Amino acid sequence: MSSAKYNLPNDWELRWSRSRNLPYFYNRTSTESRWQAPDGVDPSVILAFQKDYQSQQQQQEEAAAETHAEKADSPRRVRVSHLLVKHTESRRPSSWREPTITRTKDEALERLKGFQSKIQSGESQLSELAATESDCSSAKKSGDLGFFERGQMQPEFERASFALQIGEMSNPIWTDSGVHLIHRTG
Repeated sequence: MSSAKYNLPNDWELRWSRSRNLPYFYNRTSTESRWQAPDGVDPSVILAFQKDYQSQQQQQEEAAAETHAEKADSPRRVRVSHLLVKHTESRRPSSWREPTITRTKDEALERLKGFQSKIQSGESQLSELAATESDCSSAKKSGDLGFFERGQMQPEFERASFALQIGEMSNPIWTDSGVHLIHRTG
């Protein structure tokens, strides 16, 4: 999340630990991660960040539920291909294409929306764009992740994948890795 919003020193940002379900501080320059606030930071920013993060997560979940109501006869496993665009706040801001990702979240979303437009207009297919433009190593397989069951992917990615019908493509989906377009193939 934005360092300016929380009055953090340069290069510091707040991130969310999925394994501990807690916020932590991350320095983009030194790649240091720590639980304690950097010197001069008011510890109350942690509470503000927690509220913002939880509100954002709830909004994403509600939007996903509205867009694709989960069905009782949901499949046991799905197969998807995806196109990932990373940004500076991604869990690992590097890829096979770029050793250091320098685009912002907004720039990543705009880039992905451009790919989405090309796919929706019929100009390109997701698999073609994933092979050349995705920041995921699955680009080598045109974005194909194969079959997976619940509990094997990041929660946002999993929810969107299982909500899609075969042949359907998602709207942009945010995860700790970046922003994705997901195409269910099986």
